[in-house]
Amino acid sequence: MRCPYCGGSDTQVKDSRPSEDGAAIRRRRVCPDCAGRFTTFERVQLREVTVLKRSGKRVPFDRDKLQRSIDVALRKRAVDPERIERLVSGITRQLESSGEAEVTSESIGELVMEGLKGLDDVAYVRFASVYKNFREAKDFEDLLGTLGPAAGHVNPDAVPPRRKARVRP
Repeated sequence: MRCPYCGGSDTQVKDSRPSEDGAAIRRRRVCPDCAGRFTTFERVQLREVTVLKRSGKRVPFDRDKLQRSIDVALRKRAVDPERIERLVSGITRQLESSGEAEVTSESIGELVMEGLKGLDDVAYVRFASVYKNFREAKDFEDLLGTLGPAAGHVNPDAVPPRRKARVRP
Protein backbone atom coordinates (compact mmCIF):
# COMPACT_ATOMS: atom_id res chain seq x y z
CA MET A 1 0.00 0.00 0.00
CA ARG A 2 1.44 3.37 -1.02
CA CYS A 3 1.68 6.17 1.53
CA PRO A 4 -0.77 8.96 0.62
CA TYR A 5 1.66 11.57 1.99
CA CYS A 6 5.04 10.74 0.46
CA GLY A 7 4.23 7.94 -2.00
CA GLY A 8 6.47 5.43 -0.23
CA SER A 9 5.61 1.83 -1.03
CA ASP A 10 6.78 0.22 2.22
CA THR A 11 3.95 0.99 4.67
CA GLN A 12 3.44 -1.15 7.75
CA VAL A 13 0.19 -2.33 9.32
CA LYS A 14 0.05 -1.34 13.00
CA ASP A 15 -3.48 -2.47 13.83
CA SER A 16 -6.20 -4.55 12.13
CA ARG A 17 -9.77 -5.01 13.27
CA PRO A 18 -13.19 -5.63 11.75
CA SER A 19 -15.19 -2.52 10.86
CA GLU A 20 -18.41 -1.68 12.72
CA ASP A 21 -20.64 -3.70 10.39
CA GLY A 22 -18.17 -6.57 10.00
CA ALA A 23 -18.17 -6.25 6.20
CA ALA A 24 -14.65 -4.84 6.03
CA ILE A 25 -11.31 -4.91 7.82
CA ARG A 26 -9.99 -1.58 9.10
CA ARG A 27 -6.20 -1.29 9.08
CA ARG A 28 -4.13 1.46 10.68
CA ARG A 29 -0.89 1.92 8.77
CA VAL A 30 2.31 3.90 9.23
CA CYS A 31 4.93 4.94 6.69
CA PRO A 32 8.53 4.42 7.89
CA ASP A 33 9.78 7.08 5.45
CA CYS A 34 7.68 10.07 6.57
CA ALA A 35 6.03 8.66 9.76
CA GLY A 36 2.60 9.42 8.27
CA ARG A 37 -0.33 7.47 9.67
CA PHE A 38 -3.47 6.57 7.74
CA THR A 39 -6.36 4.10 7.69
CA THR A 40 -7.34 1.67 4.93
CA PHE A 41 -10.37 -0.59 4.57
CA GLU A 42 -10.32 -4.01 2.96
CA ARG A 43 -13.63 -5.34 1.58
CA VAL A 44 -14.65 -8.53 -0.15
CA GLN A 45 -15.40 -8.09 -3.83
CA LEU A 46 -17.38 -10.98 -5.27
CA ARG A 47 -16.94 -10.03 -8.93
CA GLU A 48 -16.12 -7.18 -11.23
CA VAL A 49 -19.26 -5.32 -12.22
CA THR A 50 -19.42 -3.06 -15.28
CA VAL A 51 -21.93 -0.22 -15.44
CA LEU A 52 -23.62 0.50 -18.76
CA LYS A 53 -24.30 4.25 -18.80
CA ARG A 54 -27.17 5.93 -20.67
CA SER A 55 -24.66 7.19 -23.22
CA GLY A 56 -23.67 3.60 -24.04
CA LYS A 57 -20.29 3.96 -22.32
CA ARG A 58 -19.13 1.11 -20.07
CA VAL A 59 -17.28 1.90 -16.84
CA PRO A 60 -16.24 -0.23 -13.86
CA PHE A 61 -18.60 -0.03 -10.87
CA ASP A 62 -17.24 2.41 -8.28
CA ARG A 63 -18.46 1.91 -4.71
CA ASP A 64 -17.04 5.29 -3.69
CA LYS A 65 -19.12 7.05 -6.36
CA LEU A 66 -22.22 5.31 -5.05
CA GLN A 67 -21.29 6.41 -1.51
CA ARG A 68 -20.78 10.03 -2.63
CA SER A 69 -24.14 10.13 -4.43
CA ILE A 70 -25.95 8.87 -1.37
CA ASP A 71 -24.01 11.26 0.89
CA VAL A 72 -25.07 14.22 -1.29
CA ALA A 73 -28.72 13.20 -1.04
CA LEU A 74 -28.40 12.81 2.74
CA ARG A 75 -26.43 16.03 3.33
CA LYS A 76 -27.60 17.77 6.53
CA ARG A 77 -30.05 14.95 7.30
CA ALA A 78 -30.00 13.23 10.70
CA VAL A 79 -29.34 9.68 9.52
CA ASP A 80 -27.05 7.33 11.40
CA PRO A 81 -23.82 6.76 9.41
CA GLU A 82 -24.08 3.04 10.16
CA ARG A 83 -27.44 2.88 8.35
CA ILE A 84 -25.89 4.69 5.37
CA GLU A 85 -22.99 2.21 5.29
CA ARG A 86 -25.45 -0.70 5.42
CA LEU A 87 -27.36 0.80 2.48
CA VAL A 88 -24.20 1.22 0.37
CA SER A 89 -22.91 -2.25 1.29
CA GLY A 90 -26.31 -3.80 0.58
CA ILE A 91 -26.56 -2.25 -2.88
CA THR A 92 -22.96 -3.22 -3.67
CA ARG A 93 -23.51 -6.79 -2.48
CA GLN A 94 -26.75 -7.04 -4.46
CA LEU A 95 -24.99 -5.92 -7.65
CA GLU A 96 -22.02 -8.25 -7.16
CA SER A 97 -24.12 -11.29 -6.29
CA SER A 98 -26.72 -10.78 -9.05
CA GLY A 99 -24.77 -12.98 -11.44
CA GLU A 100 -24.71 -10.20 -14.04
CA ALA A 101 -21.33 -8.91 -15.19
CA GLU A 102 -22.97 -5.76 -16.55
CA VAL A 103 -25.68 -3.61 -14.94
CA THR A 104 -27.34 -0.46 -16.21
CA SER A 105 -26.97 2.85 -14.43
CA GLU A 106 -30.79 2.97 -14.36
CA SER A 107 -30.99 -0.23 -12.30
CA ILE A 108 -28.42 1.17 -9.84
CA GLY A 109 -30.42 4.41 -9.60
CA GLU A 110 -33.60 2.45 -8.89
CA LEU A 111 -31.83 0.48 -6.12
CA VAL A 112 -30.60 3.74 -4.57
CA MET A 113 -34.06 5.31 -4.76
CA GLU A 114 -35.62 2.24 -3.18
CA GLY A 115 -33.05 2.30 -0.36
CA LEU A 116 -33.39 6.04 0.26
CA LYS A 117 -37.18 5.81 0.28
CA GLY A 118 -36.93 3.52 3.31
CA LEU A 119 -34.20 5.61 4.93
CA ASP A 120 -35.22 9.27 4.53
CA ASP A 121 -38.02 10.83 2.45
CA VAL A 122 -36.20 14.11 1.89
CA ALA A 123 -33.06 12.35 0.63
CA TYR A 124 -35.27 10.21 -1.61
CA VAL A 125 -36.83 13.32 -3.18
CA ARG A 126 -33.42 15.01 -3.56
CA PHE A 127 -31.90 12.00 -5.28
CA ALA A 128 -34.94 11.42 -7.47
CA SER A 129 -35.02 15.05 -8.60
CA VAL A 130 -31.49 14.76 -9.98
CA TYR A 131 -31.72 11.15 -11.16
CA LYS A 132 -34.99 11.72 -13.02
CA ASN A 133 -33.95 15.19 -14.17
CA PHE A 134 -36.95 17.09 -12.81
CA ARG A 135 -37.77 20.22 -14.80
CA GLU A 136 -40.85 21.64 -13.07
CA ALA A 137 -42.74 21.61 -9.77
CA LYS A 138 -45.28 19.11 -11.16
CA ASP A 139 -42.50 16.49 -11.24
CA PHE A 140 -42.05 16.93 -7.47
CA GLU A 141 -45.80 16.72 -6.88
CA ASP A 142 -45.99 13.45 -8.79
CA LEU A 143 -43.10 11.96 -6.82
CA LEU A 144 -44.52 13.11 -3.49
CA GLY A 145 -47.73 11.32 -4.40
CA THR A 146 -45.80 8.03 -4.35
CA LEU A 147 -44.65 8.57 -0.75
CA GLY A 148 -48.11 8.22 0.74
CA PRO A 149 -51.03 10.40 1.75
CA ALA A 150 -49.11 12.45 4.36
CA ALA A 151 -46.13 13.34 2.16
CA GLY A 152 -46.13 16.86 0.85
CA HIS A 153 -49.29 17.88 2.70
CA VAL A 154 -49.29 20.05 5.78
CA ASN A 155 -51.76 19.14 8.48
CA PRO A 156 -53.22 22.49 9.62
CA ASP A 157 -53.78 21.09 13.13
CA ALA A 158 -50.07 20.23 13.43
CA VAL A 159 -48.89 23.76 12.67
CA PRO A 160 -48.99 26.04 15.70
CA PRO A 161 -50.83 29.33 15.15
CA ARG A 162 -48.65 32.38 14.56
CA ARG A 163 -48.33 34.76 17.41
CA LYS A 164 -48.92 38.41 16.81
CA ALA A 165 -45.87 40.56 17.15
CA ARG A 166 -46.03 42.95 20.05
CA VAL A 167 -45.44 46.54 19.21
CA ARG A 168 -43.68 48.49 21.91
CA PRO A 169 -44.41 52.19 22.28
